[in-house]
Amino acid sequence: MDATFARFVLGSMSAGIIAIDTDGAVVSINAEAQRVLGCPQGDLSQAVGRDCRAVIDAQPAVARMLIGTLEAGAAPLRAELVLAPLGGRPSGTIGFTLSPVRDLEGCLRGATLMFRRMTGPRQGHAAPDVAEEIVCRSPALRSVLDLARRVAPTRSTVLISGETGTGKELIAGLIHTASPRARRPLVKVNCAALPETLLESELFGHERGAFTGADRQRVGRFEEASGGTLFLDEIGDMSAATQAKLLRVLENQEFHRLGGTVILRTDARIVSATNQDLEAKIRTGRFREDLFFRLNVIRIHLAPLRERPEDLAALAQHMLRRSARELQRPVRDFSRPALERIHAHHWPGNVRELQNAIERAVLMAEGPAIAAEDLSLFANSPDDPGAWRPELPPEGVSLPEVERRLVLEALRRAGHVQKDAARRLGVSRRKLNYMIGRMGITHASWRRNRSAMAPRRRTRRAGAAGRRCPPP
Repeated sequence: MDATFARFVLGSMSAGIIAIDTDGAVVSINAEAQRVLGCPQGDLSQAVGRDCRAVIDAQPAVARMLIGTLEAGAAPLRAELVLAPLGGRPSGTIGFTLSPVRDLEGCLRGATLMFRRMTGPRQGHAAPDVAEEIVCRSPALRSVLDLARRVAPTRSTVLISGETGTGKELIAGLIHTASPRARRPLVKVNCAALPETLLESELFGHERGAFTGADRQRVGRFEEASGGTLFLDEIGDMSAATQAKLLRVLENQEFHRLGGTVILRTDARIVSATNQDLEAKIRTGRFREDLFFRLNVIRIHLAPLRERPEDLAALAQHMLRRSARELQRPVRDFSRPALERIHAHHWPGNVRELQNAIERAVLMAEGPAIAAEDLSLFANSPDDPGAWRPELPPEGVSLPEVERRLVLEALRRAGHVQKDAARRLGVSRRKLNYMIGRMGITHASWRRNRSAMAPRRRTRRAGAAGRRCPPP
């Protein structure tokens, strides 16, 4: 490809792109990357050949990640990063892909960073406060935001608890953005998404030869987040061995890479989150009590959405406007039956479930308002007006008999087709077949029952025809 044409292609892209060689020198950078990363505006060729740490000195975390990729030679990394403020204003968050560049023989030749801005101020407008992006009408959530603002300026560890989908990651971002560490990176790690060995390498890094495939040194998340905030999501899924290493970091801010002996220090603030009952895990010996005390200096609990009905309508309207804008759909409001159904639903998936339901409703809506039938909700919620509610008489019931009646009713409605009945009951066909056998349920249309009820005929055994009878 012609070099001039390649520059035109890079310059026309809406994504920011920067590439470096093995010495850390910039090989290529486009105008969008210069603008978002705060590089001096001018001729792009002036940046080529210079050290990337000097070119993007306004965003040192980005430069450290690029250099770290050269040192580690790791697999491509997809993540998010809160950029350091530029000119006293927040720069927003980027979603990026960081990849090592290898030649046809597998030799490392450099690294590339491709990113898009996810959040940030519009041109000519002041950057909004992060708390203003959180829709809040209920006293419970308002007290959570007040507590997050009070603890943000400190370096105390924070433990955010709450059910899945309540917005724990959003509160962690608020704490970081409102803290003096906002100029440094917010690094996020999902402890449930990685096995033990990979999680240790992710957090602490590793030395070359630490395990099979570790052909390069790798910088860990504690090093990347030094001076900033490290958000540990799903902390309750961390193994006992990793818990012990994390406790040491919390006690004296020291650690060493996997397979290494050199003691390293970090100044990362720890914010963790869980949807589990850590006190119960402590009682069963699955979580360290001393680590819990270190993490639980400040406790922030997010109530589920069903306990914050004041937030429902405002959240739904906010998500409707955002989804309609992103999907370019002319949907502006909810019908009254749709709002009634939203308020009646139990929302076991909390805000995440609400967001997915409204995004789908915006796509399905045929007019300017979302109708009740456009909302696809779980029908088994106890608060759903269309949900089935079993009656429990005062004298009680026999649970095995109730189960038998449910199976019989599902079979009747499915025309005694076991596959369809299993789908109605929410069990596998094999499970239903086991239940039918245990309960002694039969039907004439089933093959095994037809053969069992048919009169047996006396048949000669195979081979009997060829056997001669003894002489009388």
